[in-house]
Amino acid sequence: MEITAKMVKELRECTGAGMMDCKKALTESDGNLDSAVDLLRTKGLAALAKKAGRATNEGIIGSHVSADGAVGVLVEVNCETDFVARNDDFQAFVASIASHISAAAPADTATLMSQPFEGRADLTVEQVLGEAVSKLGENMSISRFERMELSSDAGLVSTYVHGVGNIAVIVEISAASSDIATSDTLKVFAKDVSMQIAATAPVAANREEVPSDIVEHELSIYKAQAAESGKPEQIQVKIAEGRLNKFFKEVTLLEQDFVKDTDMSVKQYMAKASKEAGGEIAIVRFARLVLGETAKAAE
Repeated sequence: MEITAKMVKELRECTGAGMMDCKKALTESDGNLDSAVDLLRTKGLAALAKKAGRATNEGIIGSHVSADGAVGVLVEVNCETDFVARNDDFQAFVASIASHISAAAPADTATLMSQPFEGRADLTVEQVLGEAVSKLGENMSISRFERMELSSDAGLVSTYVHGVGNIAVIVEISAASSDIATSDTLKVFAKDVSMQIAATAPVAANREEVPSDIVEHELSIYKAQAAESGKPEQIQVKIAEGRLNKFFKEVTLLEQDFVKDTDMSVKQYMAKASKEAGGEIAIVRFARLVLGETAKAAE
């Protein structure tokens, strides 16, 4: 039987499932709408669509690091209630999605949803999400992820999830040798740096990486503040520069006071760790996710 665009549209409207999934279901059911609905329900897609309008304001950020430390992932999965977010099945599902992202390396969430799920090639990630929705009885969504792959010859990617999964950090650390990359010193350093990022929310690793528009905005404020002092222009410039330097100390990771020992900066701690490890280690990049921040930004 020929599957027309009108038939696909009708099935999509009553189930909310994807176009290709609807077309496949209609083909398998010989164009019978009711059978196609049942087929989608069996795969979890209709249940997902039925709950799709319900807000997902809770959830957790899960993580995964490959056995060799070369790939790390953070993924935010949302649900409707804190009760489900604390459910072991939900947390296991989040962990499985993080593992899949590590192995399959999707470019974005849209690509992720259409990929065959790791270990279950007969189902896509979207279909597995539908199964989880059916099982747990709440709308769920995979809102975003961060995947880092080691970009240097030696080093590691490390993750840190704070508390129950509301804040998470992923960081790449480079090392001068493979021996240093597998050392306890580097592992401790990576964890300490991740906890630092979680606690202090730096904008960038160093001042050169702070976006120029942010720097210009801050400097304009400091110049205006200095102008109100009525002091000579040369003094005003020094006042503005001093405040900008203080700003950099607060928002750049390497210039921040190390939270576990405020007598040194993170840069000084990195130098100390490098000396203990027997070779240079460096912070390459990092990302910090806070549960629900993308939803709030969209409001």
